[in-house]
Amino acid sequence: MSRRQRRMLTVAVLVIGVAAAAALGFTAFRKNMMYFYTPSDLLSGDLPAGATLQLGGLVEQGSLQRGAGLEIRFVMADCTHQVPVVYDGVLPDLFREGQGVIATGHMGPDHVFVATRILAKHDENYMPPQVAKSLKTADGRHSCAPFKSVYQPAPDSVTARIERTSP
Repeated sequence: MSRRQRRMLTVAVLVIGVAAAAALGFTAFRKNMMYFYTPSDLLSGDLPAGATLQLGGLVEQGSLQRGAGLEIRFVMADCTHQVPVVYDGVLPDLFREGQGVIATGHMGPDHVFVATRILAKHDENYMPPQVAKSLKTADGRHSCAPFKSVYQPAPDSVTARIERTSP
Protein backbone atom coordinates (compact mmCIF):
# COMPACT_ATOMS: atom_id res chain seq x y z
CA MET A 1 0.00 0.00 0.00
CA SER A 2 1.44 3.35 -0.98
CA ARG A 3 1.79 6.28 1.37
CA ARG A 4 -1.08 8.15 -0.29
CA GLN A 5 -3.44 5.15 0.06
CA ARG A 6 -2.60 4.87 3.77
CA ARG A 7 -3.38 8.56 4.26
CA MET A 8 -6.69 8.20 2.41
CA LEU A 9 -7.56 5.14 4.52
CA THR A 10 -6.74 7.06 7.72
CA VAL A 11 -8.93 10.00 6.62
CA ALA A 12 -11.78 7.63 5.70
CA VAL A 13 -11.57 5.88 9.09
CA LEU A 14 -11.59 9.26 10.86
CA VAL A 15 -14.62 10.46 8.88
CA ILE A 16 -16.49 7.22 9.60
CA GLY A 17 -15.57 7.47 13.30
CA VAL A 18 -16.78 11.07 13.59
CA ALA A 19 -20.01 10.21 11.75
CA ALA A 20 -20.63 7.23 14.06
CA ALA A 21 -19.98 9.36 17.17
CA ALA A 22 -22.34 12.07 15.89
CA ALA A 23 -25.05 9.49 15.13
CA LEU A 24 -24.73 7.98 18.61
CA GLY A 25 -24.82 11.44 20.19
CA PHE A 26 -27.96 12.48 18.32
CA THR A 27 -29.66 9.18 19.16
CA ALA A 28 -28.91 9.62 22.86
CA PHE A 29 -30.10 13.23 22.72
CA ARG A 30 -33.37 12.23 21.06
CA LYS A 31 -34.05 9.55 23.70
CA ASN A 32 -33.53 12.08 26.50
CA MET A 33 -35.77 14.78 25.03
CA MET A 34 -38.93 15.47 26.96
CA TYR A 35 -41.64 16.99 24.85
CA PHE A 36 -44.00 19.64 26.15
CA TYR A 37 -47.69 18.70 26.46
CA THR A 38 -50.84 20.65 27.35
CA PRO A 39 -53.64 19.27 29.53
CA SER A 40 -55.64 18.60 26.33
CA ASP A 41 -52.75 16.51 24.94
CA LEU A 42 -52.45 14.62 28.21
CA LEU A 43 -56.16 13.82 28.39
CA SER A 44 -56.31 12.72 24.74
CA GLY A 45 -54.77 9.41 25.82
CA ASP A 46 -52.15 9.32 23.07
CA LEU A 47 -49.21 9.50 25.48
CA PRO A 48 -47.27 6.51 26.79
CA ALA A 49 -48.46 5.39 30.24
CA GLY A 50 -46.09 6.18 33.09
CA ALA A 51 -43.74 8.24 30.92
CA THR A 52 -41.99 11.26 32.41
CA LEU A 53 -43.15 14.35 30.56
CA GLN A 54 -43.56 18.08 30.84
CA LEU A 55 -47.05 19.49 31.27
CA GLY A 56 -47.61 23.18 30.66
CA GLY A 57 -50.58 25.42 31.24
CA LEU A 58 -52.07 27.98 33.58
CA VAL A 59 -52.75 27.46 37.29
CA GLU A 60 -56.50 27.75 37.62
CA GLN A 61 -57.87 30.51 39.86
CA GLY A 62 -59.10 29.20 43.21
CA SER A 63 -57.60 25.72 42.82
CA LEU A 64 -54.47 26.02 44.98
CA GLN A 65 -54.60 23.83 48.11
CA ARG A 66 -51.78 23.34 50.58
CA GLY A 67 -51.47 19.96 52.26
CA ALA A 68 -49.29 18.53 54.99
CA GLY A 69 -45.66 19.63 54.84
CA LEU A 70 -44.71 20.93 51.41
CA GLU A 71 -47.52 19.20 49.48
CA ILE A 72 -49.36 21.45 47.04
CA ARG A 73 -52.41 20.56 44.95
CA PHE A 74 -53.75 22.68 42.12
CA VAL A 75 -55.47 22.42 38.76
CA MET A 76 -53.56 23.18 35.55
CA ALA A 77 -55.70 24.28 32.61
CA ASP A 78 -55.30 25.15 28.95
CA CYS A 79 -58.75 26.78 28.61
CA THR A 80 -60.18 23.56 27.20
CA HIS A 81 -59.27 20.89 29.74
CA GLN A 82 -58.08 20.77 33.32
CA VAL A 83 -55.68 18.36 35.01
CA PRO A 84 -55.26 18.07 38.78
CA VAL A 85 -51.61 18.30 39.83
CA VAL A 86 -49.92 17.32 43.08
CA TYR A 87 -46.41 18.49 43.96
CA ASP A 88 -44.35 17.89 47.09
CA GLY A 89 -41.57 20.45 47.30
CA VAL A 90 -40.65 24.12 47.36
CA LEU A 91 -42.47 26.19 44.75
CA PRO A 92 -40.76 28.91 42.68
CA ASP A 93 -41.26 32.47 43.95
CA LEU A 94 -43.29 33.41 40.86
CA PHE A 95 -45.78 30.55 41.29
CA ARG A 96 -49.37 31.74 41.86
CA GLU A 97 -52.88 31.20 40.58
CA GLY A 98 -53.57 32.45 37.06
CA GLN A 99 -49.90 32.17 36.05
CA GLY A 100 -48.27 29.88 33.52
CA VAL A 101 -46.23 26.95 34.80
CA ILE A 102 -44.46 23.89 33.47
CA ALA A 103 -44.60 20.75 35.62
CA THR A 104 -42.28 17.80 35.03
CA GLY A 105 -43.60 14.44 36.20
CA HIS A 106 -45.99 11.64 35.27
CA MET A 107 -49.69 10.84 35.29
CA GLY A 108 -50.61 8.84 38.38
CA PRO A 109 -53.03 5.90 38.43
CA ASP A 110 -55.74 8.11 39.96
CA HIS A 111 -55.56 10.51 36.95
CA VAL A 112 -53.71 13.15 38.96
CA PHE A 113 -50.45 14.48 37.49
CA VAL A 114 -47.62 13.88 39.99
CA ALA A 115 -45.06 16.65 39.51
CA THR A 116 -41.42 16.29 40.51
CA ARG A 117 -40.43 19.80 39.40
CA ILE A 118 -42.36 23.04 38.85
CA LEU A 119 -41.13 25.95 36.74
CA ALA A 120 -42.95 29.29 36.76
CA LYS A 121 -42.91 31.81 33.96
CA HIS A 122 -40.54 34.71 34.45
CA ASP A 123 -42.73 37.64 33.44
CA GLU A 124 -46.26 38.42 32.35
CA ASN A 125 -45.45 38.43 28.62
CA TYR A 126 -43.66 35.09 28.40
CA MET A 127 -45.46 31.92 27.37
CA PRO A 128 -43.75 28.77 26.08
CA PRO A 129 -44.19 28.60 22.29
CA GLN A 130 -46.01 25.26 22.50
CA VAL A 131 -48.57 26.67 24.96
CA ALA A 132 -49.07 29.82 22.89
CA LYS A 133 -49.65 27.75 19.75
CA SER A 134 -52.08 25.38 21.46
CA LEU A 135 -54.14 28.25 22.89
CA LYS A 136 -54.79 30.01 19.57
CA THR A 137 -58.22 29.85 17.97
CA ALA A 138 -58.86 29.08 14.30
CA ASP A 139 -58.71 32.80 13.44
CA GLY A 140 -55.25 33.11 15.06
CA ARG A 141 -56.32 34.99 18.18
CA HIS A 142 -55.34 33.89 21.67
CA SER A 143 -58.22 31.93 23.17
CA CYS A 144 -57.16 32.38 26.82
CA ALA A 145 -56.99 36.17 26.89
CA PRO A 146 -59.76 36.40 29.50
CA PHE A 147 -58.33 33.56 31.62
CA LYS A 148 -57.11 35.63 34.57
CA SER A 149 -60.18 37.83 34.96
CA VAL A 150 -63.14 35.84 33.65
CA TYR A 151 -62.24 32.16 33.54
CA GLN A 152 -64.41 30.03 35.82
CA PRO A 153 -62.91 27.38 38.15
CA ALA A 154 -62.86 23.73 37.15
CA PRO A 155 -66.12 21.80 37.17
CA ASP A 156 -67.02 20.13 40.45
CA SER A 157 -65.77 16.78 39.10
CA VAL A 158 -62.16 18.05 38.89
CA THR A 159 -62.35 19.83 42.25
CA ALA A 160 -63.89 16.72 43.81
CA ARG A 161 -61.06 14.63 42.33
CA ILE A 162 -58.51 16.88 44.03
CA GLU A 163 -60.33 16.73 47.36
CA ARG A 164 -60.79 12.97 47.08
CA THR A 165 -57.05 12.43 46.55
CA SER A 166 -56.06 14.79 49.39
CA PRO A 167 -54.87 13.00 52.54
